[in-house]
Amino acid sequence: MILPVIAYGDPVLKKKAEEIDQNYPDLKKLIEDMFETMYNANGVGLAAPQIGRSIRLFIVDATPVAEGEDGDLTCEDFKRVFINPIIFEESGEEWNCEEGCLSIPRIRQEVKRKSTLKIEYYDENWDLYEEELDGFAARVVQHEYDHIEGILFIDRINALKRNLLKGKLRDIETGNISTEYRMKFYK
Repeated sequence: MILPVIAYGDPVLKKKAEEIDQNYPDLKKLIEDMFETMYNANGVGLAAPQIGRSIRLFIVDATPVAEGEDGDLTCEDFKRVFINPIIFEESGEEWNCEEGCLSIPRIRQEVKRKSTLKIEYYDENWDLYEEELDGFAARVVQHEYDHIEGILFIDRINALKRNLLKGKLRDIETGNISTEYRMKFYK
């Protein structure tokens, strides 16, 4: 089932999400619905707060769009489910890359992030993983991880740029915008 994406302005997007356990109701169905919703909106990641659930869960599938500067795929088969993830190290050079967000449609901004991270998480089968990711894969995971921490990508840009976006953000918050995918507006 395609779920509505929660729009900028809803408090659930600014709240630190709660851990879940294996007894979380209908988790497999929720994950399936999240993938269907993400694909329908042409996204590469979706966090549970973006569908109104304040839980520590996000999904990514960066395979279709992740090409490196030389045209080589850097995220071939990079499709994952992250449950109760913990980023315990970010390292490497910071690099700027333009980011967008399904909850903040039609706004893209340069965001500076570290190039490498180490993360621990459970997958949909509750198998525990520890992984080191870099490049585009690390960036996608950092963006989605921010969502479960109550941080939006626009929180990572300077105040002047954020101030220039106030009108567009107000339009999103009030539903004065159209998208190709279902959205739920706070006001």
